[in-house]
Amino acid sequence: MEITEHIETLELEGRRLAEAAEIAGPGTPVPTCPGWAVRDLVKHLGYVHRWATEQLAVPRPEMVGGAGEREVLESGPKDDALLAWFRAGHATLVDTLRRADPSLPYWSFLPAPSPLAFWARRQAHETAVHRADAESSLGGIGAFESPFAADGLDELLTGFAPTERARAVVERRRVLAVEPDDVPQRWLIGLGPDGVDITAGPGGHDCALRGPASSLYLLMWNRGDPELLGVEVAGEAELLGRWRDSLQVRWSD
Repeated sequence: MEITEHIETLELEGRRLAEAAEIAGPGTPVPTCPGWAVRDLVKHLGYVHRWATEQLAVPRPEMVGGAGEREVLESGPKDDALLAWFRAGHATLVDTLRRADPSLPYWSFLPAPSPLAFWARRQAHETAVHRADAESSLGGIGAFESPFAADGLDELLTGFAPTERARAVVERRRVLAVEPDDVPQRWLIGLGPDGVDITAGPGGHDCALRGPASSLYLLMWNRGDPELLGVEVAGEAELLGRWRDSLQVRWSD
């Protein structure tokens, strides 16, 4: 996907999240984020949008620091001002991305064609996954377009999974295949005692996850169970649990 497509998706997904949050109300539990209410979700993402905007303010090699998650959830606007605050931060991020120069060396933390390409992609998927969280508080999650879901799977699997944060709890290396049935892409997740490795394309596997890219996207981000999402698990089903144990992409205090 191109930078402009990611920015357009970020804009749309942020609006959808705010709409779902407004309908649900700030105190409604978020089933896909146990322990969180809608207000916590909105505060979290509103802060992330502002933090991302700050990274794009001035080209620099290092990250601009910020508050920890606990501090963010315990502070922030009151309920009656929360959505206006969120919408303002979201709009500023979208505008900043549209104005940013793709040739400038902004700080980033995953491989990408440019720092701007990284930030547009990362914030589109950050916002999309949390839109799903907001909609889960209403009892149903809308599907993602297949190309976007496949792009998100690729970011998760080839970007986040091979980092030091991904540690597998297995005695011998085994392979989990992710096979969307609506896009021509496939990933092999190697889970071994030394961590996680990712290969794109064909190859042998011990377990395969098959279904629509949108469902696999939600599944791999731990936003639902295979049965509810319509994903077939063929082979050693325990490997899906091993994957969930191996990778925790989260914001630390």
